[in-house]
Amino acid sequence: MTEEKTMVTAENGNRVLKRSDLLRTWLRWICWAQRCYNYERLMGLGFCQAISAVIEKLFPEKEERAAALSRHMRFFNTENNWGAMILGATVALEEERAMGHSVTTDVIDSMKNALMGPLAGIGDSITQSIVKVILLGISIELATQGNVLGPVLYLLGFTVYALAVSYITFFSGYRMGRGAATKLLASSSTKSLTDALKIVSMIVIGALAAGNIKVNTIVAGTFGGSEVVLQNVLDSICPKLLPLGVLALVIYLLKKKRKSSVFILITLFVIGFALTFLNFLG
Repeated sequence: MTEEKTMVTAENGNRVLKRSDLLRTWLRWICWAQRCYNYERLMGLGFCQAISAVIEKLFPEKEERAAALSRHMRFFNTENNWGAMILGATVALEEERAMGHSVTTDVIDSMKNALMGPLAGIGDSITQSIVKVILLGISIELATQGNVLGPVLYLLGFTVYALAVSYITFFSGYRMGRGAATKLLASSSTKSLTDALKIVSMIVIGALAAGNIKVNTIVAGTFGGSEVVLQNVLDSICPKLLPLGVLALVIYLLKKKRKSSVFILITLFVIGFALTFLNFLG
């Protein structure tokens, strides 16, 4: 009985993942997870490719390995950077299962399906709506001034962000297992960080609009023997008031009316052409 127990322990010990296995899985995910989107499975193939090295080590038996890879080829979709936490938690659960613990395939599949939506919401809000807006705002401003650091800053900045966030979330997911995302979603610090970044992104958008939207009126008149220029009056009330109005119109059409970007561009062109023809804009 003792000899049999020793053999089982040795066999399971060979299935313990090393840090190099985890690093290889993380690199596969962050570099290639989105390389093969399709309407049937979206990121399913990328998820399977990322975890394949782990599956091969944990399950040397051909049938069990094939079954695990087939499960991870199913539909999957989340935000790539923050969604790395799901991959890390899945790796931890697959390792527990290979070690003989009471982790079923239904538990693993349910965890993936339950968490990919919430983490996609967090990731899209931060990555797409905040981080990219801030980086693009700064980079576009530099590029319009002829500074080559504009595109370089965006490339390096987003690369550092993607690597750092995905690394932290992946290994956090691995350490905490199935409770990783639950702890993240319940944390008040996540909401505080998101709110702070939203404020910064709005400041950047405002500065970008003020510096790049060129709208000036040429309306002028004579009152009491003095020439009054409407643009000077508007600037005394609120500098860059007309660019702010254009930005507000775009946001209104996007958010309230759900209009497409093509419709908005045509609308701005028509309004600009009409007001210029009427000698209101110059």
